[in-house]
Amino acid sequence: MRTERQRNAGSNILLKRILVSLALLAFVRIGTFLPVPGIEQSYLTYYIQNSSIARFVNTFSNDNVFVLGLFTLNIFPYINASILMQVLVGVIPDLKRLQKEEGAPGRRKINQITRFVCLGWAIIQSSSIAIFLKKILFNWNIELAFEIVISLTAGAMIVLWISELITEYGLGNGASLLIFTNIASSLPNLAKSILTESSDYLNPVSIFLIAVLFFIVMCGIILLQEGSRIIPLISAKQLSQNNPVVSDLPKNNYIPLRLNQAGVMPIIFTASILVLPNYLINAGIIPIATLPFLLKSSKLIYWVSYFTLILTFSYFYSTIVLNPKEISEDLQKMAVSIPGVPPGKATTYYLKQIMKRITFIGAFFLAILTTFPNIIEAVLHVSNLKGLGATSLLILVGVTLDMTRQIRSVILSNIYKEMLK
Repeated sequence: MRTERQRNAGSNILLKRILVSLALLAFVRIGTFLPVPGIEQSYLTYYIQNSSIARFVNTFSNDNVFVLGLFTLNIFPYINASILMQVLVGVIPDLKRLQKEEGAPGRRKINQITRFVCLGWAIIQSSSIAIFLKKILFNWNIELAFEIVISLTAGAMIVLWISELITEYGLGNGASLLIFTNIASSLPNLAKSILTESSDYLNPVSIFLIAVLFFIVMCGIILLQEGSRIIPLISAKQLSQNNPVVSDLPKNNYIPLRLNQAGVMPIIFTASILVLPNYLINAGIIPIATLPFLLKSSKLIYWVSYFTLILTFSYFYSTIVLNPKEISEDLQKMAVSIPGVPPGKATTYYLKQIMKRITFIGAFFLAILTTFPNIIEAVLHVSNLKGLGATSLLILVGVTLDMTRQIRSVILSNIYKEMLK
């Protein structure tokens, strides 16, 4: 009877969280298609779909119908602000102290600073779009540009607020779920586009090869997301026993170092960084006429930069998430050590070396998976496959796995609370 009641309580809370997330995500989707006032949307349909800004926005949204809506910027200003804040935390001692030493109050202050940075970044992105629209809109003027900036900036801050509501009251991470929803909504149109535009090259052999490669990529993504290196731990009490054997230690005493510690964030960060030159070109800061060599080899430069940035962000993000020195100090405080490794500097060095190897393997694998669709496009002459590539799949699979873990956590947490009553 008690077990049944615990199960029902957990199911009710889980259902409430799911409904909250679905309602807020639906609200954001509706806001995406609410047009910004003063703009003739029919002028934009052809021109903006072929622009760099639209390609970036549509990387994580529906690319069949483009509407310059209130929530067009979506969660991307916050992602860019997070990138900047992570860099600043690493180089500014005061911010690092806030994050590491002051606990929850310090993290709240950093989150508050991130919101202000997000506001500034939203103004920059919306201003770039407003300047870009000067080439398209016949009724463009300063007043209309100001209205566009205000509308898009306000929309971005509303989406940020909604993402925080999803994280706190819903199920899953709000920012990740917003991107997940946009990718999932674009898949039907993407499949239709591939079938229509690549019909001359598609045949049973190419379809079979695409299916096999798709399966391999999916297996690789799951391995990347779930793979980890287990480092066993031993307490001072166990160490006092005669000749403790590692295999005899309790199975729950370990440090799991994930192969892909950074998750999907390096991909999102890289996509945000690589669109910056297009914003600068559209704003007139970098004249496109001065870059003839870069334009001739833009694809090669883009994908080399993509590969390099993913490696860099994976390393950078992993060092922020897991600091070997802090882990070593925490283990010393708890009187716990790694079998065969002395506490202190030796433990720090040991963890640092393992993390370097794991991070490199995970980052290299991640970079290969994200650039893999371009090889398929070149070999099989299939266009528009990037939207169905490893970038989108990694986000979809990663968010799905995170959701399943959180569902399990919510159910177990409520069962535990019921047991204490």
